[in-house]
Amino acid sequence: MLRILRQILRTGVVSEAPPTEGLALEDDSERIQRAILAHLGRALAIREVDAGSCNGCELEIHALNNPYYNLEGLGIRFVASPRHADLLLVTGPVARNMEVALRRTYEATPDPKLVVAVGDCACDGGIFGESYACRGRVANVLPVDVTIPGCPPPPIEILKGILTAVRRVPARTAR
Repeated sequence: MLRILRQILRTGVVSEAPPTEGLALEDDSERIQRAILAHLGRALAIREVDAGSCNGCELEIHALNNPYYNLEGLGIRFVASPRHADLLLVTGPVARNMEVALRRTYEATPDPKLVVAVGDCACDGGIFGESYACRGRVANVLPVDVTIPGCPPPPIEILKGILTAVRRVPARTAR
C-alpha cells in the first residue's frame, strides 16, 4: 500500500488539461441556441448511428454530454428514434451488414435530413476502405452534408461540424 502511495506522489496528475482553443462554450451557448432555433424552430435532435466503427468516435461523441461541453444545455439532444431526429451522426465505415439498416434509418428521418459523417472511416473509409465486407465511406450509401475528419476527432470538432450542418438548413421564416 505504501509503495502505491509513493508511486502516486512521484507520478502526479496525469489527466489532460481542458481544451483552451476552439469555442468558448460559456460565452457562445446563447448564440448557439438562437442559431438552432432560427434554423430549426426547436431543439436539435440527433440520432447517432454506428455503421461499423471501432467505437473511438463514439467515445468522443459521449464526451459531448459531459458537463464541460453540456450539449443538452446548448439545445442539442440525442434521440433513440430516427423519426424524432433532425440530424444523423454516422460513425465508422459502412459494413455490408449495416447498409440496409443505415438506409432505413435515413428514410425514417423527417425532412430536412442532415447527415454528418464523423471520423476518418466515415469520411473516406479509413483503414478499412472498400472490400467484400465494407461499403467504405458513408457517402457511398447516403448523401453527406458535413464530414468531420480525425481518428477520432476531438469533441469540439464534432460540435463545430454539427453546427456547420445546422447552418446549412435555411432559416425558418416567422409565421
